[in-house]
Amino acid sequence: MSKPVALTIAGSDSGGGAGIQADIKAMEANGVFAASALAAVTAQNTETVAEAQDLAPSLVAAQIDAVADDLDVAAAKTGMLSAPAIIETVADRVQAHDLHPFVVDPVMISKSGFKLLQDEAIDTLLEELLPLATLITPNVHEAAHLTDVEIDTPTDLRRAAEALYERGPDAVLAKGGHLSDEDEAIDVLVDGTDVHTFTAPRIDTKHTHGTGCTYASAIAANLAKGHDLHAAVDRAKRYVTGAIRHALPLGQGRGPTNHFFHLDPESAVSDVPTSTSA
Repeated sequence: MSKPVALTIAGSDSGGGAGIQADIKAMEANGVFAASALAAVTAQNTETVAEAQDLAPSLVAAQIDAVADDLDVAAAKTGMLSAPAIIETVADRVQAHDLHPFVVDPVMISKSGFKLLQDEAIDTLLEELLPLATLITPNVHEAAHLTDVEIDTPTDLRRAAEALYERGPDAVLAKGGHLSDEDEAIDVLVDGTDVHTFTAPRIDTKHTHGTGCTYASAIAANLAKGHDLHAAVDRAKRYVTGAIRHALPLGQGRGPTNHFFHLDPESAVSDVPTSTSA
C-alpha cells in the first residue's frame, strides 16, 4: 500500500520529544511516510538543551537531494535551521526540487532558553525562506521577535501574523498557546483573503515538549494527503490537542506530547501466524 511522503528538514532531539524525532512521529501518526534531512544534532532532554552542533550545509543538501531524487515528496517542512548558510542551502534545494506545499516552523529558542537560531540568521530566514513558504507557524515569542509586535492578546497575535504575511509566505499561522490569560489555546491564520481563528480547550499540564514541531508536522502531513490549508490546520490542531491531553510525564522536566495516543499498542501485533522451535 502506497502512502504520501512528507519530508522534514530539522535538528534532532536526543530526548525524542521534539525536533526531527517529533516530526517523524507526528507525520507517521497522521498517515504519511516520513523522510528526513538532518540539519543539526542537539544534546537534549526534557529539562535542557546542553549542546548543539550544525551539520555541514553540503551534507544537508545531499540529504534533501537523496530523498527528493528518489521519493515523490508531497509536502515538506522545516524546524531548527540555525545558521545562514544552512537556511540558504535549504531554500536553494526547496526551489530546485519544488518541495511544496512547504511549511516553515521558525524555531528560535528552546523551552529551556537555548538559542536555536543564530541572531545573524534571522534576516536570512525572513528574506530567503519565508517567501517560499506555503505556511509559517510561529508561536507568540517567535512572532513577536520577528515583527517587533508586542503580543499580549489575540488581536496582537493577528497584527503580528499580518505583518509576517507581508514578508511573502502564502499564509501565516500565529500560535497563541503562550497567551496564558486566555481560556482557550487560540491560533490565528492569515492567508491574504481572510482571517481564521482555531481554538481548543487549554489543557492544564506542563508536559508540552515538542508541541510546535508536532503541530507543524501534522499540518505538513495533512497537506501531503491533499487536504486544503484550512482543513490541514484544523485536523492538525485537533491532533496536537489530543497529543497534549495524553502527554507523557517522562523525565524530570517538561515531558513530551503523546504522538500515538490514538493507537492501541496491541494493534501493532500482527495476526499473521508465527512459528517457534524448541
